[in-house]
Parts: sequence; structure tokens; C-alpha cells
Amino acid sequence: MKKKQENKGKMKNINKKNRKKMKLWKKILLVILVIILVAVGWFIYKTQKNGGGVSGMLATVVGHDENTKKNLSEFRVLILGISTDQTGVELTDTIMVASYNPNTQKATLLSIPRDTYTGKNPKKATPSDKINALYSYTKGPEATLELVNEITGLNIDHYVVIKTEALIKLVDAIGGVDFNVPIDMDYDDPTQDLHIHLKAGQQHLNSDQAEQLVRFRHNNDLTSYPEEYGDNDTGRMRTQREFIMQVLKQTLKPENIFKIGEILDIANQYVITNVDLNYAKDYIPYAVEFSTENIVTGVLPGENTNNNTSGTWVFVYDPEETEELIQELFYDRDLEQETTDRNTTDGNTISENATNNTNETNTSLETSKVSKSDIKIEVLNGCEDGNTFQKAVEELRDSGYNVSRTGNAANIISKTAIIDKKETSQVLLNNIKEVLRTGTISSSEANSSSKVDVTIVIGKDYE
Repeated sequence: MKKKQENKGKMKNINKKNRKKMKLWKKILLVILVIILVAVGWFIYKTQKNGGGVSGMLATVVGHDENTKKNLSEFRVLILGISTDQTGVELTDTIMVASYNPNTQKATLLSIPRDTYTGKNPKKATPSDKINALYSYTKGPEATLELVNEITGLNIDHYVVIKTEALIKLVDAIGGVDFNVPIDMDYDDPTQDLHIHLKAGQQHLNSDQAEQLVRFRHNNDLTSYPEEYGDNDTGRMRTQREFIMQVLKQTLKPENIFKIGEILDIANQYVITNVDLNYAKDYIPYAVEFSTENIVTGVLPGENTNNNTSGTWVFVYDPEETEELIQELFYDRDLEQETTDRNTTDGNTISENATNNTNETNTSLETSKVSKSDIKIEVLNGCEDGNTFQKAVEELRDSGYNVSRTGNAANIISKTAIIDKKETSQVLLNNIKEVLRTGTISSSEANSSSKVDVTIVIGKDYE
């Protein structure tokens, strides 16, 4: 009996201790739950502050705040694609300048022909004077980067060298790439063990077919891309640009985020770059929401010639046309975006007020020291419709303006842009807008070498 009472006493003590432990664990779990809820709440709050979605989540994970993106500059890089199929020879068959602006979500690809002449006298050109030979001769990308900066004036700091194997492995990693092959391709070079046999049309390309696509220049019978597409190297560069855009588009699919480890392994093994990972990671959260529809492309302007002592075909670029193209691709489009953004958020900009002060502008125009015919205007078609574009040109000429140049814009835009290049009178700029009945006015950095005073890109809003 005594033992039973003792056992009961012990059990009571044990139960009391267990109840105390349970209460303690409940408190601990409650504290942990509160901490988790606070952490999740903070993460959600920061994600929303950083723009929300996958981009906002990644920005929060890497420690960004809502001001980080605003302080990021445009990222520019030289891309060199190297063929490694010939032992001891590394030629840069693909040369491109790429840029990405995380704030405007716009990007540019500029192709540089592999045969671009690097010497001083084209009359004495030899195969070793082509830009694609620089990498092999100098054993690195630095000389090519220096020359590209000299040609473009872009002051690019970064380079990425991509070996053929990287493309093959990446296409394999993402399960192939859907692409519209522009023409039938039929070429064989036993010396390189290169065999290209592709049919035209939309198809799913594996890694071997992808390599064939980007290396194709001409068929066995020497036929190549049609002239309207871009013959020989021009067509090849266009195909490369369009294929790269499709690879980017399909690599950035949400389901491929789980393959990031494999993709990084490929980069570590087959890519050479001076881009610091800590620098690059700041751009990654915003690049995941990038749309390839926002890429504009171009080719270094110039001409192919073999008018030299060796009969070597080289590409001689045009410095003046190159300067204009660089301005258009890398600067003007961002100015258009900034002006559009300002007009969207601020109804009191000069260009918006101008349309509300028609009488005042007309009076000022009459007393302006510079007449309409004194300024040279370039008008570019950014609206797709040729008849609408011609109507705009005629309206400007009928109003007395000197339209000295016309052409096609690099991309289609929704809002007509009026870009001042030589500190043109604000009165005249406002009047141009009145003539067109639409447009946003912006100013690029004054350029004394520009052949025109004002560039107008006719957008879809013009009627």
C-alpha cells in the first residue's frame, strides 16, 4: 500500500514535469511561429517594394532595396563566339556588342562582321588584318575589345568569350530550341568535319543542329541567304542574332530556373569573362523579367571589298554611318523612353504645355531668328505603315521644314519622338509637334558632327 502511494506520487511529479515541458514547448513553438510570420511578412513587404513577382523576390534575396535598380547603369559587354574545331586556331566567328538597361528593360545587339578590316590601308589588306584573327594572334580578347571601342566609341569594359561547346551544352541543358530556319542549308567541309544539313521552317533544334545553324555561310553550290534577308555574312549575323534571342527567351523560362546550377557549370567550363560575379548578380533579378521583344539589333555599316594587292575580301566600315547608328541604337531609344515616362507621370512638361499654347508659339515663331528651312530634319519610319510615314514627311515639307533625310527606324515605337540634336530652338521644336499633332520632345547631347539638327521617329500614334 505504501509502495502504491509512493508510485502515485512519482507519477504525479512526472506528469507535472511533462505538463511544464509541454507548456514550455508551446511557448517556444509560438515564438518560432511569430518569428516565421514576421520574417515572411517582411519578405513579402520587401518583395513588393522591389517590384513584386519573381524579380522582386530575387532582388530581396540578394539584398536589394527599392533604390538599387535606379542606381544601376546600362550594362554593356563585348560577346565573342569562338570556333574550337581547328586545333591551335581560335577565330572569333561571332562578334557582337550587347547592352541591357534594367530600368527601361531594353537591350541592343550590334553585330560586327568577322572580316572587318583592322589595318590602316585597305589596299594592302591580308587575311591576318581581319578582326576575327585578333583573338588568335594576341592570345586573348583585350585587343579585340580595344578595337571595338575604337570603332564604336562605346567605352565597353566587359567581355564574354563563348566557346562552341558552351552553345552545344546550353541548348542540351534547356532541352533544345524552337527556331524558324530561314532557308535550306546544305554544306560539307570534311577538313573541319563540318556537315550542315537543315531544312527551312519552324522546328525544334537540338545542339548539333544549333551549331550547324550558327556556322552556316553558304551552300555547297555557293548559294547563300537571299539578298532581301542579308547575303552571306550579313545573313549569317542576322541568323546568329535571332537565334541568340530565342535561346535567351527559352532559357529565361520559369521552368529553367531549376537548371541554374547546370547552366553555371557550363559557363564555368566554356566561358571566359572579366565580368565580376558580384557586379553581374545585381542585374540578374531584373533580367528574369526581360522580354526579347525589347531587343533592337543592327550591323556595323560599311562595304565588302577585295580591291587590294592580295585579293582578300575584307569589310571596311563607314565611320560616319557607324557614329549615327551607335547614337540611334544605344542613346536615342533611351531618350525616347525617358521622355515618354516623363510625359506619362508629369502633365506639366514643356512638350505637353506646348500644345496648349498654340497662339503663343505661332507668335514666337514669327519673331524667331532661325527659320524652318534653316534646320535639317531626319524623319524615320517607326510606325510600319509606309503611306502614313510619307504623309508625315509631306506635312513637314508643306509646312516649310527641310526634311533632308528619311529612312527606317531600328524598331517600331508607339509614341512619335522628336529628338533635338543641336540645341534647336524650343519654339521650332514645339511647332514641329503642332504640325504632326503628336510627339514627345527630348534632347540628346549636342553633337557638332551630326548631319541633322532634329531626328523625328514617326510612331504608331501619328494619324
